[in-house]
Amino acid sequence: MKKSILTLASAMLLAFSANAQKVEFEEYKLDNGMHVILHQDKSAPVVITSVMYGVGGKDGSRERTGFAHFFEHLLFEGTENIGRGEWMKIVASNGGKVNANTSKDRTYYYEIFPSNKLELGLWLESARLFHPIIGQEGVDTQNEVVKEEKRQRTRPYSQIVDEISKNLFKVHPYKDPNVGYMKDLDAATLAEFLAFNKKYYVPNNATLVVAGDIDFAATKKMIKDYFGPIPRGADVVREFPKEAPITKEFRAKAYDENIQIPAVIAAYRTPSFKTRDSKILDMISTYLSGGKSSILYKKMVDTKKMALAVQAVNISQQDYGIYALFSLPLGDVTLDDLIKEMDEEVLKIQTDLISERDFQKIQNQFENNYVNSNSSVVGIANSLARYHVMYGDTNLINSEINIYRSVTREEIRAVAKKYLNKNQRLILEYLPKKK
Repeated sequence: MKKSILTLASAMLLAFSANAQKVEFEEYKLDNGMHVILHQDKSAPVVITSVMYGVGGKDGSRERTGFAHFFEHLLFEGTENIGRGEWMKIVASNGGKVNANTSKDRTYYYEIFPSNKLELGLWLESARLFHPIIGQEGVDTQNEVVKEEKRQRTRPYSQIVDEISKNLFKVHPYKDPNVGYMKDLDAATLAEFLAFNKKYYVPNNATLVVAGDIDFAATKKMIKDYFGPIPRGADVVREFPKEAPITKEFRAKAYDENIQIPAVIAAYRTPSFKTRDSKILDMISTYLSGGKSSILYKKMVDTKKMALAVQAVNISQQDYGIYALFSLPLGDVTLDDLIKEMDEEVLKIQTDLISERDFQKIQNQFENNYVNSNSSVVGIANSLARYHVMYGDTNLINSEINIYRSVTREEIRAVAKKYLNKNQRLILEYLPKKK
């Protein structure tokens, strides 16, 4: 009976997501190379204006790390028509919200406004792109802001990904933290900041997404008026060094004064999130630690009471990914004991097919994630920009779920055998540091 209920629920979810979640959009290019994506949703009088730039922590000189994150702040300093400190005031006084974020691969700015303020949102983003004010006063101000941000990063275990990256990557710029090193920012000249802006913040390296309660014809005219005159920049060309394969397990240690309990991580270098294999690694992560009923949680936390926490995660990136198994010991359990327990479950995936029931459970979770990610116009705007900039295929917002649906249990076993081997990994001990 339970199996029948599960099967029925799965069928209903599949039918709902297949029929009710298709995202309609229109995309085109301006003459200056800027990519535009429009999505209409008249369910609420709200509009999102957003721009995603193809620039992140991996870009720029390795002697000047952290520039993209720095520019996330710097490009709020003002423009020829917007005074210093006025940006947030303009947005708030017009009933809007604004935010931005930077990864190692891209930078994303967006405003949420009442739909009658669409033109204001377009004006703001065009001003940011067309004529930002990049002066020494703004650079000095934002340098202090970034330093304070780094000082406040005291959340326990918050530096783990940086420590993994530093050890897992030897030559690719993923080895450096997204926020960079303060010595690089301190040493940077105004001319270097101006050159970075000229290289990366150009219309042909940007994707504009306008989503919400919009009229297509009126929106297109405003976009042409505000963004059309911005001159095209030089094409952005990237040639990052390639990492040599990892063929022997190696170990490293890192220390954090904000923790009391050590952690251990087994980390593997994996392929780009553009690959099918990366999506299968997503599914393996869900199988191992997606919730309290997952394999590792039930075994190590609930049953054996060896771990306070355990997690498997596929950290997707454009050039290389990171697959990491993480655990915190309970009591006198050693870090090597935790690795041994996690390895046993990985070996099972590499050797045997996971059960049909577990496989269906994974599929249900991905269907649910798909529905949730497209449940708001804000989420849709983000996804449209991300799929175009990062994957080169905007329609993945509709079709990516079909890739997950088509994965087989045999592929899960094969991908685990291909990437999650002991001789292909870093073992990182993340330890308390005395203050």
